[in-house]
Amino acid sequence: MQLSYPGTKISTLREVFEFADCADPEHQILWNIESKIDPVHPNTTQGVDDFVTKQHAVFAASSYPRTSITYQSFDWRTLIGMKTLDPEIPTAALLSPDTAPSSPDVISPWLAGIRLSDFSGSSLGVKAVNAAKSIKANIMSSMDVATTVVDPALPGYVPFTTREMIDRAHQVGMTVKPWTVNRLNVADQLLDWGVDGIITDYPDQLRNRVEQRGLAVAPTYSKRHVLDCLNKHLQRV
Repeated sequence: MQLSYPGTKISTLREVFEFADCADPEHQILWNIESKIDPVHPNTTQGVDDFVTKQHAVFAASSYPRTSITYQSFDWRTLIGMKTLDPEIPTAALLSPDTAPSSPDVISPWLAGIRLSDFSGSSLGVKAVNAAKSIKANIMSSMDVATTVVDPALPGYVPFTTREMIDRAHQVGMTVKPWTVNRLNVADQLLDWGVDGIITDYPDQLRNRVEQRGLAVAPTYSKRHVLDCLNKHLQRV
């Protein structure tokens, strides 16, 4: 459903912050920025130290408070690195069935050397929350569904983000923001279970659903003002 614009340059992270500074002069935006790093194929991306130090430098140079910038990653080494460098920045521990081994005794390369079986809990999800808490993560950001059956109304559907996981996260002071929720009945189930946010490819539809429930949503901006800022941004890049 997205439109493509051939020849469009990809803005740097610094340029994105500059555009947002124009479009959002009151700095209400809450950011969610990921370190795209692959511990299984380390030569395909920059290393942990490079990601953490370079991204943090841009965060610190922006006009946004660092507490408004969530740093998320499947590779928990970068979360540890960011917290060590700057404890003020909230971190989100991304998790999927691929990065959380089905056997808790296995050490996943994605979890910074952590063995989930070393943590208490009656399920893999609870162990994962406790593990994420041990690296001082603020948010558990787990995949929504554990199977290829994605409809809760169909046989064989198994949630990956469970009510038990959500309850445990709240008990230890963490929030839960699952991804990538693209079905309204899955969103409804997660909202009923008390998730604190949802990552989706369809923000307009999900926003409407959340508003119907009387829950808080992000602020809106003048379309004209945003487009004016975008034109200025495109002229610079």
